Amino acid sequence: VYLETYGCQMNVNDTEIAWAILQKNGYARTKDLDEADVVLLVTCSVREKAEQTIWNRLQHLKALKARRQQARLPLRIGILGCMAERLKEEILHREKLVDVVAGPDAYRDLPRLLAVAESGQQAANVLLSLDETYADVLPVQTSAGGTTAFVSIMRGCDNMCSYCIVPFTRGRERSRPIASILQEVRMLSDQGVKEVTLLGQNVNSYRDMSEVQFQSTATPVLSRGFSTVYKAKPGGLRFAHLLDQVSRIDPEMRIRFTSPHPKDFPDEASVLQLIQERHNICKQLHLPAQSGSTRVLEAMRRGYTREAYLQLVHHVRESIPGVSLSSDFIAGFCGETEEDHQQTVSLLREVRYNIGFLFAYSMRQKTRAYHRLHDDVPADVKKSRLEELIAVFREEAARANEAMVGQSQLVLVEGPSKRSASELCGRNDGNIKVIFPDAETEDAAGCGAPVRAQPGDYVLVKVTSASSQTLKGVLLCRTTLSRSAVH
Repeated sequence: VYLETYGCQMNVNDTEIAWAILQKNGYARTKDLDEADVVLLVTCSVREKAEQTIWNRLQHLKALKARRQQARLPLRIGILGCMAERLKEEILHREKLVDVVAGPDAYRDLPRLLAVAESGQQAANVLLSLDETYADVLPVQTSAGGTTAFVSIMRGCDNMCSYCIVPFTRGRERSRPIASILQEVRMLSDQGVKEVTLLGQNVNSYRDMSEVQFQSTATPVLSRGFSTVYKAKPGGLRFAHLLDQVSRIDPEMRIRFTSPHPKDFPDEASVLQLIQERHNICKQLHLPAQSGSTRVLEAMRRGYTREAYLQLVHHVRESIPGVSLSSDFIAGFCGETEEDHQQTVSLLREVRYNIGFLFAYSMRQKTRAYHRLHDDVPADVKKSRLEELIAVFREEAARANEAMVGQSQLVLVEGPSKRSASELCGRNDGNIKVIFPDAETEDAAGCGAPVRAQPGDYVLVKVTSASSQTLKGVLLCRTTLSRSAVH
């Protein structure tokens, strides 16, 4: 089987789950397309461009499949993930070359679907589940060097933001039992993984209801200025509890999480407190804003005003000194005026994010915006607004990063830099890329001969220059996460 992943980190994790299931069923994995008997594409539906990439890829595979048929070496092609969920009929009919279609909750069914495809029939399962979390499937890690890993803690989303396809492609929110998450993180720690990112569409609304004694805990409260379209559910072990437990497993393992929803923070002062207290929980938060205009935020059904969002940012910065912030923004949402757009520009300036993900709005069928709103911002206007947002974001990120010049940063080494074999690359606590020379250095324990930093090592790097995307610096020494926390 040959696997190709498109889209977000959830899809990287889905690929690992699908592979774990296939491996148990006797499949071997190849990195060479020409060796494959089965090609599986794990797809994304968030924007039209992501889907277009897959349609184009299918055209390429069509030719390969035809050549195989002539040589009597059948090739089976499968579409997995969000696009499978959204466009099942169209994929099966428009592209007769697709043999298997499996939605995000149907990976356990892959062996059966592939067996049906062997007999020459198309096979599909896009049933969304209310309880599938793949809790008992330990994903087979595929990331290079095995320094970092993603651990899925929940699936689906209940927020129903008006622009978003996710609730329709990934279903309702359900959380994986804490015990299975802790088991997976322990296993990764034993394998030498040094950084784990807890993944979910909305991690801070996590609630584990798997054991009876958790079911009577109080319902969370939203703070002033935040609202939600669904009723908060009582009971369950919350995200703060999970974060506490995960961070205790290995003091040398960094913990990150993504993506939280701004509306679920106020009640979670304990989450902010944990980030501040624990040396191995990264001082970095993803706070997706989407827009700086209260009017647009209301149309998006985000559940907060500009003011409430800024108050949250202020609260976060007070609670966690030196925190690194990242965010998502959509340019040209339905009904966005030039004034709304300028409010987003001013939010970018006011908050000064370290990392940003910015996109032009792309209308998706099934969403509330598709049924209730008009996609009335012309494509060229979306494009120019997006370009302005990106320029402003980069300018502010460069300023934020320049403030680190002269400081020493703790960096987890990931491997050689893409641009130069004589440099290494890693990330600091704030998830910003740091590049430094691959040179001999001393160990902070001060014992013995000079060492060369390896992937998975922690090193101290003194920052000498910065751009909007990266920091560059000189290597000071190799150290450990716990030791650097003491100093």
